[in-house]
Amino acid sequence: MFISGYAVVAGAAERLVLGYDSFGNICGRKNTPVEGANLSGLDMTNKKYVFFLNSCSLEIQSLKISSLSLCVSSCPQQQLNSLEDLQSFARNNGSFLCIYNLNVSNYTLNPKAAQLCPTLPVPPSKSFPLFNRCVPQNPECYSKYASVLIHMVNEMDVFHRILSGILAGRDTVIGLSVLALAFSLILVLAFRFIQTLLIHTLIALVVFGLLFVSGVLWWLHYDYRSDPSTELETEKENAKFLLGYAIFSTIVTVVLLSLILVLRKRLQLAVQLFRIVGKIIGRIPFLLFQPFWTFLILVVFWVFWVAVLLSLGTAGSAQSTSGGQVEYRALSGICYMAWYHFVGLIWISEFILACQQMVIAGAVVTCYFNRNKNSPPPHPVLSSISVLFCYHLGTAVKGSFLITILRIPRIVLLYLYSILNQKKNAKCLFNCCFCCVCFQESCLRYFNQHAYTTTAINGTNFCTSAKDAVCFLARNSAKLASISCFGDFLLFLGKVFVVCFTVFGGLMAFNYHRELQVWVVPLLLVGFFAYLISHSFLSVFEVTADAMFLCFAIDMETNDGTAEKPYFMDQDLLTFVSQSNKLAEGREHRNMRPFQDNEDGTELQPMV
Repeated sequence: MFISGYAVVAGAAERLVLGYDSFGNICGRKNTPVEGANLSGLDMTNKKYVFFLNSCSLEIQSLKISSLSLCVSSCPQQQLNSLEDLQSFARNNGSFLCIYNLNVSNYTLNPKAAQLCPTLPVPPSKSFPLFNRCVPQNPECYSKYASVLIHMVNEMDVFHRILSGILAGRDTVIGLSVLALAFSLILVLAFRFIQTLLIHTLIALVVFGLLFVSGVLWWLHYDYRSDPSTELETEKENAKFLLGYAIFSTIVTVVLLSLILVLRKRLQLAVQLFRIVGKIIGRIPFLLFQPFWTFLILVVFWVFWVAVLLSLGTAGSAQSTSGGQVEYRALSGICYMAWYHFVGLIWISEFILACQQMVIAGAVVTCYFNRNKNSPPPHPVLSSISVLFCYHLGTAVKGSFLITILRIPRIVLLYLYSILNQKKNAKCLFNCCFCCVCFQESCLRYFNQHAYTTTAINGTNFCTSAKDAVCFLARNSAKLASISCFGDFLLFLGKVFVVCFTVFGGLMAFNYHRELQVWVVPLLLVGFFAYLISHSFLSVFEVTADAMFLCFAIDMETNDGTAEKPYFMDQDLLTFVSQSNKLAEGREHRNMRPFQDNEDGTELQPMV
């Protein structure tokens, strides 16, 4: 909170994209005065473009362009050869190209007008879409202007280039997040009314998406590497990031295609599984509304996070110089605060998702251990939310923190890859380590989810629930895995479907504007947001299925189906598990029997 408050107070994110003049005024907004600068604090709401008075002879000194700059309402479309032309342009277009305190009627009368107005002739210019600069169109002037601007951008540190890319692509990021939301809603409705044909269609779309996105990434990397006009450091960084994305996407594609081939014969069981899960959700219809609340909370948090990040990137103090101009001096140590801020993005996002998982698990547990299936408990979702906020927020915090700890090595590995990407052995080592980290994170998510369900059953804290869940899964992991693995895999394919097609839309949108923009970093954010959105929606089915099977296994351990100790499950679930275990063990005529008890293990007792 301290970093957030400091960043908002000390930063000015608009400077990255809107631009500012030599007197500290940010173009396109109202400004506050800077002490010692008489021409600061002006209202520039209608003046959105930065215009350099000497655009044909720019020089750069200490990452600053030496020419005076002004905020103007429009760039001159035609060449202006005299002060009379400047005066006529100002009166006809309302765009004043001379110093603010020089009245337009004095353009031709003031003896110092030559020093207060742009160097003549003023070349025709056009507004540049990223930095809102008036870029000269005269070939000679444009060449000098571009060389200076390229040098300035290349000298910027990576952190500020990334921030510029995020701000410039903010509308695209928002639009692609909405696209991911639409894809997720379609999949939720599809899984709610699942059919075999739909599963085949989903698998075909995922295979196509993986192959297509991998191919596009490799093509874009080759296009950047072979482009002789690549001069900007941002474009070179884009090529490096694209290579990393292409390698990672190819590895994921090969692994998922292999798994699809191995599990293709279990499609019919997946259909039955989703029918049973749909039956449970039908008893608790408000479960389908949980992703909407989660999505809204995530959006509010992401908007706040991006605003704080942009403010951190522009945190600095405005100081006036002897000539009445203003310089912004960045504060040291900002990059370290930004890394801390990135960790916060992962942790809080995972915490919000963990809260949703606990709410769903609590509602499913309440309904499962209800004897009268035709009369479900009243308001199970609201009851689960109440229990979460009163007793188990710490459980969600600890579980999400463990996920965050495993996410950090990914960032370290990506950084090491950027250093060692020229060495073949280093690439192989990087890929192996990255796969190991991803596998560990998947396992931790699996155990966390069952720990949340155990917490909902027993009401114990995270550490106790995690220990009980690990002991229980160790006793029954083979049978539980054979039941739910393909259902979880299909849901994961649904998430991959959303991410693939959202990232493809991002590739097309961002690649359309390559100039001076680290667009692969906003693309990474798009992929991250798309995964979280799809996960928040599809996790309804995932958590429901996992909680149901954990309750089923506990039911089998603690009850025997007799009149004294009847099962809580219904007949459909019992039949499905029996068929699944027969297929897994390769026997067609095997009767269902309870899981074996382990006297040394921790015994979980359902709360009736």
